[in-house]
Amino acid sequence: MTLSPAPLLRGLAVVVFITIWAVLAHISSAGEGTPDLSVMIALAPILAALSLLLWRNHHPLRTGAAVVVLLGCLAWLWPILRNNIALLFFIQHIGTNLALATLFGRSLLGDGEALITQLARAVHDGDLSELKRRHTRQATLAWTLFFLTNALISAILWLFAPATVWSVFANLLSAPLLAAMFIGEHLWRLQVLPPEERPSFAQVIGAYRMRNKLRDAEARIDTPSQPANPL
Repeated sequence: MTLSPAPLLRGLAVVVFITIWAVLAHISSAGEGTPDLSVMIALAPILAALSLLLWRNHHPLRTGAAVVVLLGCLAWLWPILRNNIALLFFIQHIGTNLALATLFGRSLLGDGEALITQLARAVHDGDLSELKRRHTRQATLAWTLFFLTNALISAILWLFAPATVWSVFANLLSAPLLAAMFIGEHLWRLQVLPPEERPSFAQVIGAYRMRNKLRDAEARIDTPSQPANPL
């Protein structure tokens, strides 16, 4: 399959952006950057995630109130953040990994389907073999352990290693480790699944987007409509 230039350029832009951010984050966490810029770099992923959540919120008044509260908190906490830049990067790194571990891991609890099983079911229109169900559940467990291990190593290095060593692991090695995990999971899938049960990366992304769109549609249906203004 031949890729068009647009997806390749978008992928290259993402790689360049992540690389630049990782280098700037490493410089900032090592205490070599200007405080205000370092805080902005540290907060960028958090603010981006919050902005996405607010964008998906269908209540303008709540969204506006949340933005005002967020800006007020940033203004109030800014002096403290400037004096705890390395701690801010640590909280961001370990929090992200724990959140992702929770996202994958909680789907393994109870009688529900594992997260990757849900995505595979969307890709294959609900038709999954027992082999596919078993593999996707094991893959979900593998990703859960991957994120938990990252969080544990991050905590150990933060407590017992120099700040520069922790920063190399948290900022410079995070993306390569994630890429290595993707490659390893892909090679594992090639070994245990027949060709017809191996979705492409584009199919997985499409299934994930469709899953989010369905959730948004369900949320809109479940949200009671506002009464009309009699005036």
